[in-house]
Amino acid sequence: MKRVLVFGTFDVLHPGHLHFLQGAKKFGDYLIVSLARDKFVKRIKGRKAHHSELDRKKLVEALKIVNKAVLGSKDDYIKHIIAQKPDIIALGYDQRAFTENLKLKLVSAGMKKIKIVRLKPYKPHLYKSAILSPPG
Repeated sequence: MKRVLVFGTFDVLHPGHLHFLQGAKKFGDYLIVSLARDKFVKRIKGRKAHHSELDRKKLVEALKIVNKAVLGSKDDYIKHIIAQKPDIIALGYDQRAFTENLKLKLVSAGMKKIKIVRLKPYKPHLYKSAILSPPG
């Protein structure tokens, strides 16, 4: 069984998110969604989340395509990734937070077999959280 791990805030769930999750699931049989913790959302998005991390987790868990939803790490995202035991990490086209040198950090942690893929956008001019829920 191939395990695919994705990351996101998923605060205002939209068709772009669903396209992202469907694209990620194509790489494996078991989709794990790691949700950004409330304390990191402002840093990542430039604003607070509209919904709490627990509410966002419940929403994502309700999606049939998702096999497991977890809250992200509070302090060490590499250990968090290792604990989920992914074969593949699927990143969104615009995900930059925590992704710089990710492969190098995983290799340094002894996880050199994890494949990292970056997915293509789905109508980013329409379905991007920054457009649907701008800062402020």
